[in-house]
Amino acid sequence: MAALFLLLLAVVTPARAIEPGDLTLTVTPDLPGGAQPYAREMVLLRLRGVYRTQILLEEMRQPALVNFSWTQLGRDHWGRTRLPDGQMALEFERTIAVFPQHTGTFTIDPFIHRLTINDGGERKQIDVRSESVPFPVAAWTGAGGGPDAPEPWWLPARDVSITDSWDPDPETLNKGDTARRIVTLEAQGMLAEGLPPRPVMRTRGIITFAGPVKRETLITPSGPVARATYQWDIKKGVSEVIPLDAIKIPWFDTLTRTQREAEIPARQIGGGLADREEDLKPASPASWPALAAALAAFGLGLVLIGFRTGSARLRLDRGQARRLRLAAAAGDATAFRAALGRAAQAQPDLAALWRGEPDLARDLAALDRTVFGQTAESEAPLDLPDLARRLARPRRLGPSAAPTPEPRLAPLDGPVAQA
Repeated sequence: MAALFLLLLAVVTPARAIEPGDLTLTVTPDLPGGAQPYAREMVLLRLRGVYRTQILLEEMRQPALVNFSWTQLGRDHWGRTRLPDGQMALEFERTIAVFPQHTGTFTIDPFIHRLTINDGGERKQIDVRSESVPFPVAAWTGAGGGPDAPEPWWLPARDVSITDSWDPDPETLNKGDTARRIVTLEAQGMLAEGLPPRPVMRTRGIITFAGPVKRETLITPSGPVARATYQWDIKKGVSEVIPLDAIKIPWFDTLTRTQREAEIPARQIGGGLADREEDLKPASPASWPALAAALAAFGLGLVLIGFRTGSARLRLDRGQARRLRLAAAAGDATAFRAALGRAAQAQPDLAALWRGEPDLARDLAALDRTVFGQTAESEAPLDLPDLARRLARPRRLGPSAAPTPEPRLAPLDGPVAQA
């Protein structure tokens, strides 16, 4: 695709002799808040070439990036740009996510863009070199933990989310029954190899069989998203109710530069259904009055529900609202749009209400134009924090005006685990 674009430009652009400053290549690290990164923290390298000449062929030669893990985010982008003197030039852009592996001061060697150009009607090959980039990686000075500490696991990310699913529900288990627990940990701005090992799931009264760990890295325009899926088969070994404690997963928020915690929630095993033979015996005659009173109360509740007026309230999930706020605070419209898409998929009724509000629908359309590069020059910048606040407000869903959810497409990477 890039070769075709360059060929078309070569046809329509008149040949001219190369002058100093006509070919420039820059590499700029995108540091959150200008702070030095810590080891294994993502930094985006933004490559930009501006070429005021015809280009017939091109090849980017990347340095070895010793002491870094890296991945390219999407394809190269070619376009046209207007220079300060009013002249038009070719513009090349590439984004690479790099992850320094150690603390210290490193150097990113020059990138070399080998171009075959038309220089005054003569076919010529020329190398355009970027400058070397100093890359200091800070030593951890926080209280406890850090990249070099064996415990807890160092997890630097833009955002971390956890989903927890059981089949069947753990509260329905009787002695000898088994349930499968699947926990999915997702971290934005990381590679899958940086996610922690499977947590230990152990407590009195259960037998645990750990399953395989599945890791994958999803590439998005704003950076990679790492996902790990942990699985256990849990067998209830006693008749009593078993409390299963929450598991804390500390992580470093690279946007706010603070330590935070994600949590695999606490659950109860057993106790939701009768798991003792005595509880299954028929009620004695002496208990019939109490049983009749309970049934009467239940029937009254059904009547009250049937005659209740008013409407239900729909509200954005707390975790989804938080992801929107973080993307808005970072000014990242692409991440904001991605988080909004996941929220709309998870809560289609709420998304339908958003589309029914003219002002909100207008701003959502403006967000799409911003993300996909269709914003007009006269259009005012979108206020992402305000949009996040408006999306987080509860909406009233009337009983006779319930929106019909749009058909939902299956996610490209498989079914989404539900908590």
